[in-house]
Amino acid sequence: MRNSSLFLRSGLTVAAASLPFVVVAGSAAAVSGISVSTTGSTVSVTTSACSNVNGSWGTASLLTSRQANFAQGRQVSLSGTDALQSAAWSGVSPGTYTVIVQCSNGTTAGTQSVIVSGPSPTRTISTTASPSRGVMGGMGGGTKDYGTLTLVGGGVLVGAGVAATAWFLRRKSKPYRL
Repeated sequence: MRNSSLFLRSGLTVAAASLPFVVVAGSAAAVSGISVSTTGSTVSVTTSACSNVNGSWGTASLLTSRQANFAQGRQVSLSGTDALQSAAWSGVSPGTYTVIVQCSNGTTAGTQSVIVSGPSPTRTISTTASPSRGVMGGMGGGTKDYGTLTLVGGGVLVGAGVAATAWFLRRKSKPYRL
């Protein structure tokens, strides 16, 4: 009976301690209804918060740190469907930006900061010879052969872990024994 009340009290304590994190996570998710991503020098934004009013979904704006409001940024019209609207900017120079999406009904769908690191590097494909022995999958590593001393040391550590576990469990079941 004593153990169950201990578990109940500790469970209630953990639940109470985690409540602020749930509230903060829920309110942070509710603030931004947009998703911003970067690929090289292209910034794109998606949302599902806007509705079509008079043939327009709304406008997205990309602001630098020196720009104060929505009208000063690079504006792009949203396009898409009832389920998902999107906009994109290409040729964006490296830096920190703020993306704001304003729906055609005047509400703001969300605001999010994004860091653009620059154009994506060009990738070159080179052909090289594959290793003669392969990767040796299932053999405990890449292509290195371990010596006897390493294998014996590993066996001793595993054996010590098994012995310590057995001793601990035996001692736990009968605390008056060593």
